[in-house]
Amino acid sequence: MARQTQLIKDPVLLAAALEGLTLQKERIEDQIRQIREALGKKSPGRPAKAASAAAASDGKPRKRRKMSAAARKRIAEAQKKRWSEYRKQQKAEG
Repeated sequence: MARQTQLIKDPVLLAAALEGLTLQKERIEDQIRQIREALGKKSPGRPAKAASAAAASDGKPRKRRKMSAAARKRIAEAQKKRWSEYRKQQKAEG
């Protein structure tokens, strides 16, 4: 997009530009709606449950793995250590 060198102050010109851009926006939104209809999608979103369940190898949804308290603690401590080192590095640089 070209850089604007001076500010346009004419309200009639600005109103006309706004009207033109609004019409352009409506036309583009209409084209997007038509393409979505052609694709058979109403709106972007998550896939249906059936599609995600079929993606699993045996057709059943995967169970969540349980993490022990000790494992959570180790992960938390490691993350705290990483952040501590990061903050030290940031402090040394600036």
